[in-house]
Amino acid sequence: MAERPEDLNLPNAVITRIIKEALPDGVNVSKEARRAISQAASVFVLYATSCANNFAMKAKRKTLNATDVMSAMEEMEFERFLQPLRESLEAYKKGQKGKKEASEQKRKDAKEKKNDVEENDKSREEEEEEEERMEEDQDADNEVEEEEVEN
Repeated sequence: MAERPEDLNLPNAVITRIIKEALPDGVNVSKEARRAISQAASVFVLYATSCANNFAMKAKRKTLNATDVMSAMEEMEFERFLQPLRESLEAYKKGQKGKKEASEQKRKDAKEKKNDVEENDKSREEEEEEEERMEEDQDADNEVEEEEVEN
């Protein structure tokens, strides 16, 4: 847990970016207003987390999940944010699924490439062994011919 209240505030850069995205161009926000919004956002996050934690504890879990957060939003009477939150969560899940599939495909491609390299190496070794056998056979044939010529 944070030792000082300031440790609980969200980063100023994040707050500033959110404010700029929420307001039309040309609207300025004073330092004092940014600080107030930052503190309000931090209090909201702490309250939402606390409420979500209560739902997790009732379910005898130590890990908060999305359902806990949704229930907390409802309990805090922020029902109008539930649908955008669900949509955002769904988009996140799709993105994660896409990343997972891409990662699995990458792993599969790497494995196939490794197998191809191993097969090529094996084929190359077999070819080299065959060439050595042919050279040995040729050397043996040459020796036999030399012996026949000498006799």
